Amino acid sequence: MPTDLIVPQVGESITEVQIGPWHKQPGEAVKKDEVLVEIETDKVTQELYAPADGVIAAIGMAEGETAAVGAVIGSFEAGAQGSAPVAADVAPTKSGVEHAAEASSGGGGGGGGAVMPAAQRLLDQHGLAAGDVAASGPGGRLLKEDVQAHIEGGGKPVSNGAAPTAPVGRAAAAADGPAAPASSGGGARDQEAVPMTSLRKRIAANLVQAQQTAALLTTFNELDMTQVMATRSRYKEAFEKTHGVKLGFMSFFVKAAVEALKQSPAINAEIRGTEIVYKNYYDIGIAIGGGKGLVVPVLRNAERMSFADVEKTIGELAGRAKNNKLKLEELTGGSFTITNGGIYGSMMSTPIVNPPQSGVLGMHNIVRRPIAVGTPGKDERVEIRPMMYLALTYDHRIVDGREAVTCLKRMVDLLEDPARMLMEV
Repeated sequence: MPTDLIVPQVGESITEVQIGPWHKQPGEAVKKDEVLVEIETDKVTQELYAPADGVIAAIGMAEGETAAVGAVIGSFEAGAQGSAPVAADVAPTKSGVEHAAEASSGGGGGGGGAVMPAAQRLLDQHGLAAGDVAASGPGGRLLKEDVQAHIEGGGKPVSNGAAPTAPVGRAAAAADGPAAPASSGGGARDQEAVPMTSLRKRIAANLVQAQQTAALLTTFNELDMTQVMATRSRYKEAFEKTHGVKLGFMSFFVKAAVEALKQSPAINAEIRGTEIVYKNYYDIGIAIGGGKGLVVPVLRNAERMSFADVEKTIGELAGRAKNNKLKLEELTGGSFTITNGGIYGSMMSTPIVNPPQSGVLGMHNIVRRPIAVGTPGKDERVEIRPMMYLALTYDHRIVDGREAVTCLKRMVDLLEDPARMLMEV
């Protein structure tokens, strides 16, 4: 007898989730603990596993739909014998079903079967109707390869003067938005409306909240990376041999940030109602590009961590972020954030704080450029140095400009002379 597949509890404050991709289809054989479907929240992606050997009896909610915690999204029949796994390019998507309805209402396009999304795009681009192309897919489905073969074989567009049919998703998007201007060229002007993921919705909400509720201001400084790079180069082989992890730049910045925040406690604080809550610990969030968007896992009690601890923890968190395996508790909290736009080539930016935090440090790319060094009137000279711009965005409601500038300058001083972090001077 089939049992319900139910959206599990994924966090105390989470009441709804978004259905991700189904890894198994109805009637397909499933082994115990195989992944059935991904469930996406505004912070993490969780997988729902098969409770036993069997088959999915039915899928009640498609990918992209929103479901409440505790809702039934399908059913599973333990012990039932299923078929072999279905090929990924054969299973019709929601868009494919919609195109099939279009094709059948338009005169049996594509042999009466579904028109796959990639095939529909090619049809639109070349002004073809599904009924003009012979379908070779299972169940009469029209595949992208069918359309390509038709075009390469000299296939002609329809000549009845009718405009090519747009996929349902695009047609709806066009109906909701302003009409696009007529194109004078012959290129394709496709549009595609896709639902925002729960993670992207949360990112958008947090950024808007920060802009609307905090008095954000950014101060900049430049950093000479000569000593950090020299220290890293000098010890990287011994560091990796001793600790089993590579020595990167982020550990230097985390340690410098912790020391600077100790002298500027308001940047490590937050506003709760009418109170300012000062934190005597330093949970540093590290912004990482995950598999489905930017995530900020947290290094707990970074003040107690060694360089090796920082590098190992960041490596583990980054690996899980790329595979959407981070746990909810690893993404919550945090008293200060560091983000590195430099890895993507950013020269300068104004990062936005991650509410309810009061500060965020932005790192940028390292550029070799000439600067004046030495003592004026004595040994002053121009040298080529590896330079980086740093940006500290802070909540001006509780952080004064003097405190913010002092904090950033302290970070620069520590990074330009890393030995000061060990000497605590």
